[in-house]
Amino acid sequence: MYLSAGRAADAARGISAHDRGPRRAAVPGTVLALGMVSLVTDVSAEMVTAVLPLYLVAGLGMTPLAFGALEGFHQGAGALLRLVGGRVADRTRRRKRVAGTGYALSAVCKALLPVAATPWAVAGVLAADRAGKGLRTAPRDALISLSVPPAAQGRAFGVHRAMDTTGALLGPLAAFGVLWFVADGYDAVFTLSFCCAALGVVLLALFVREAPAPDLPEGPVAPGPGGRADRVPVLRTLLGVPGLLRLCAAAAGLGVFTVGDAFLYLLLQRRLDLSAAQFPLLAVGTSAVFLLCAVPVGRLADRVGRSRMFLAGHVLPAAVCLLLALPGPAGGGLLLLAVPVLLGVFYAATDGVLMAAAGPLLPEPLRTTGLAAVQTAQALGRFAGAVLFGAAWTAWGPGPALVVAAAGLLAGTAGAAVLRGKSGRKRTIHSIRTTRTSRTTRT
Repeated sequence: MYLSAGRAADAARGISAHDRGPRRAAVPGTVLALGMVSLVTDVSAEMVTAVLPLYLVAGLGMTPLAFGALEGFHQGAGALLRLVGGRVADRTRRRKRVAGTGYALSAVCKALLPVAATPWAVAGVLAADRAGKGLRTAPRDALISLSVPPAAQGRAFGVHRAMDTTGALLGPLAAFGVLWFVADGYDAVFTLSFCCAALGVVLLALFVREAPAPDLPEGPVAPGPGGRADRVPVLRTLLGVPGLLRLCAAAAGLGVFTVGDAFLYLLLQRRLDLSAAQFPLLAVGTSAVFLLCAVPVGRLADRVGRSRMFLAGHVLPAAVCLLLALPGPAGGGLLLLAVPVLLGVFYAATDGVLMAAAGPLLPEPLRTTGLAAVQTAQALGRFAGAVLFGAAWTAWGPGPALVVAAAGLLAGTAGAAVLRGKSGRKRTIHSIRTTRTSRTTRT
């Protein structure tokens, strides 16, 4: 089934099965190798992420407002370096090297966590860790996007995100095991996290191969008069890419109202009175659903439209917010099942799908920069959203804050869908008029 698109293309060109030579792998080796790197790295990252909210809020007494500011600060630290990493990777055509720098920075930060003595020292180390993630994400996604044809983008990102999510599934389980056997074993969690992060860097260096960059007569650098190169303004080029600005606006606008997992898990833990050892298992449920849904949802997005799938996915966190906003202790079993399931499907419908939607829009010389721009728009939206939700929780309580977030997600999704429909109709009308004009000219 994975080969059907390629076989159809070969048939259209008159190439027989015998002429094709050896059968191609269903998924390129670059995608699988990067998937293994992400798997190991996510074990490392999610070990820390799974215990951090409870460690900071319940253990060290941070207020929801302070925790929201911390979450927003982390998002902002990664957002700024996404553009830097993307631009450097495109200019040097060394995407693997830039991604490796980001992975190495995150590994070093994991080694520093056990010696961070105060909450804000931990926050500083985690901000540097998020900066490493911001630096590596766009080059990594560009390597994936450039390794597959446009029609298979959703499937390729789905496979990668499934492997990535396997690590996200194993990380909280590892943290749970450490905390189960070691009382207050946060330092042990951080040390094991560093070992996994270091292994991810080694795997990237040994097994990920970057295809040699082709000679590009046209692109961000074009020959100028007098033998000198005149650089085409990158921002102007990206703004001229059809559909990219709308995609960035949708990602940023919906990101403002997307409540982070940490907040949702804290609210669920308070509602169900879960223990510290049980808390990491909430992330396990979300990751398990994400793992199961990533590939089929990615393939479905290739068929029904990636932008449409991305918008529809944001209805699910709105449902989570409304469920958690319901008053009273009733429905604990339903919440324990519904929250991880809805969040897992949400990530399957939006995470890799957003990159799969943006990749084919972008020219190869600016692929990494363009993906970084979309990621930065989303990260900045979530940065603002984390701070605003923390402030709303502090001022109004969690219930009203959740209702406002759900209303914003539903309104934003509906508005983006309407604008997308109008844009699609305009393109169709323009295409019809162009076709009629062409026929008239030929006549």
